[in-house]
Amino acid sequence: MIDPDLAGRLHFRHRLPTNEPLPPGRHALGLFAERDAVLVVPEGLDPRRPCPLVVLFHGGGGSAERILPMLEAHARAERFLLLVPQSLFPTWDIVIAGHGPDRERVAAALNAVADRFLLDPGRICFAGHSDGGSYTLSLGLANGDVASHLIVSSAGFLSVHAQVGAPRIFLSHGTQDAQIPIARSARVHLPKLREAGYDVTYVEYDGPHAHQPPVVAQAVAFFVSGRTRAA
Repeated sequence: MIDPDLAGRLHFRHRLPTNEPLPPGRHALGLFAERDAVLVVPEGLDPRRPCPLVVLFHGGGGSAERILPMLEAHARAERFLLLVPQSLFPTWDIVIAGHGPDRERVAAALNAVADRFLLDPGRICFAGHSDGGSYTLSLGLANGDVASHLIVSSAGFLSVHAQVGAPRIFLSHGTQDAQIPIARSARVHLPKLREAGYDVTYVEYDGPHAHQPPVVAQAVAFFVSGRTRAA
């Protein structure tokens, strides 16, 4: 049996908060000296009630600052917590060599948020674009007991050594993507995911290797309302 750490299993458990919640705004969590995790707390969120959370993973060579515009306005409008971890190196460990320090950093960030906010186990979403989309898909399928939903944008690959739980998946990709052609990525992933029994909402759009605001809005609706169904 594969080591759970190598399979990408997160050391995270839901708990009652023991620390004071953070006020509305954008906060560095103070977990790491470099490339710290960032948490966006929207106005009007009641930390005493179960809070929805989206964990957003940046692309290769990216950062929290660069990926935040994908979902920050939605987090404030829909009142969900937005956690943005950052990879230790320019991209996520699984892209370089396999699960390692980034898995530990993500778990530490999740635990730090759970210490301050009561999280809703049925509304925790992993999301990401490009390498962040690949990380979302790979980490999310190994931790479906943590992530209830996955928002996967322009992912290049999936690497899964353990399947746990059954997260619902929103998978999107641009038909004009020259960096990660759709024919060898999303159109390959989709039948495999459905064959494995996952509930997948799939959207192809006429665009390049970039997330599109209308598609992101669809993905957010998929998470917050559950009305979007598999195509």
